[in-house]
Amino acid sequence: MMKYISKEKAVSIVNSGDRVFFQGAAMTPLMLIDALSERYQELNNVEIVQMHTDGNAKYTQEPYSSAFNLNSFFVGGNVRHAVNSQHGDYIPIFLSEISLLFKRDILPLDVAFIQVSPPDKHGYCSLGTSVDITLSAIEKAKKVVAQVNPNVPRSHGDGIIHVSKITAAVEVDTSLFVHELASPSEIETKIGAHVAELVEDGATLQMGIGAIPNAVLANLNNHKALGIHTEMFSDGILPLVEKGIITGEHKRVKQGRIVTCFAMGSQKLYDYVDENPYVHFKEASYTNDTALIRKNPKVTAINSAIEIDLTGQICADTIGTRQFSGVGGQMDFIRGASLSEGGKPIIAMPAATTKGLTKIVPHLHQGAGVTTTRAHVHYVATEYGVVNLYGKSLKQRAKAMISIAHPDHQEDLNKAMFERFGN
Repeated sequence: MMKYISKEKAVSIVNSGDRVFFQGAAMTPLMLIDALSERYQELNNVEIVQMHTDGNAKYTQEPYSSAFNLNSFFVGGNVRHAVNSQHGDYIPIFLSEISLLFKRDILPLDVAFIQVSPPDKHGYCSLGTSVDITLSAIEKAKKVVAQVNPNVPRSHGDGIIHVSKITAAVEVDTSLFVHELASPSEIETKIGAHVAELVEDGATLQMGIGAIPNAVLANLNNHKALGIHTEMFSDGILPLVEKGIITGEHKRVKQGRIVTCFAMGSQKLYDYVDENPYVHFKEASYTNDTALIRKNPKVTAINSAIEIDLTGQICADTIGTRQFSGVGGQMDFIRGASLSEGGKPIIAMPAATTKGLTKIVPHLHQGAGVTTTRAHVHYVATEYGVVNLYGKSLKQRAKAMISIAHPDHQEDLNKAMFERFGN
């Protein structure tokens, strides 16, 4: 039997100087996080480590931030200001390797804050839709504080924790964070159609969340026997599952199953994964393991970019020197797809920003990080078409990239190509 205590008593476990992990995405334990933030006057130098969390991240705002420092593995909109300020920082690392920071005691954890389902008759709680790096965090943390919520779906796979591992538990009954699908724009719809043409029957898909991945999925209604092995997924796959298009029958890793490490979406999505053995939630070190990804046939990995230079260098996590998102799992899947038999790593993005600035650039902006090297890039898609840079020389790459750039910027890009490479 699990014994519940108040949120105030639960967060009193945290001491000054501790390193505290927050579970993320839809499973963000917001009530515990806010209760901890309220202790800002009695705490100092508490380090927070996390991936992507939902909510307003009170611990990054004044006056609460005086007690907390964020050291994040990914940068979402709610913490972007903090990461680029004196109260925060960012650790560039592949998603597949974050758990090693805990397991190898590079970042020893004092406390882990999580959100789980109530225990079953055997005393096991579910981590719901966020297993990712949470499983390794709770295995290594000295203390585990759990927000126990009956609205957390009981997911299948590895995301379970026995009540004996939970140091303190707080009972709540709150809805999970939902991320409703936005309708894709005309440009995003065009990109989705181009990318969908690259997807073959029997392919294993990896995609993120957002309008372009959903636009791709919306164009796959005539495909057959697709599989899913991804770090995350959202509502876009549900119609394809319902129509029998996603079957996973050709996969070699967890054949006939959807494999993921976290999910974000609507309540319908959370209801779908609840007690559903078709979906296996694994650690990110499993889902993003290149050696496992490559075993699947025709792995088609769809990722995005902030900017790409004429040689194919991809920046997907910074805007100049400003940290905008994170390295995440892009390289894990770009490499895994390229090594898969018949695999296709794809970078899909609009040719220009909403302000009309070109996203295909002569060279990356000063201070920009290279998320994916030019040696790794294969397919690049914009609303103006698709090119394959693999095996092409620098000059050939530049010409190919200009062909899918926005027409308003092609003249300037051609001049830049001539200045660098000549005729």
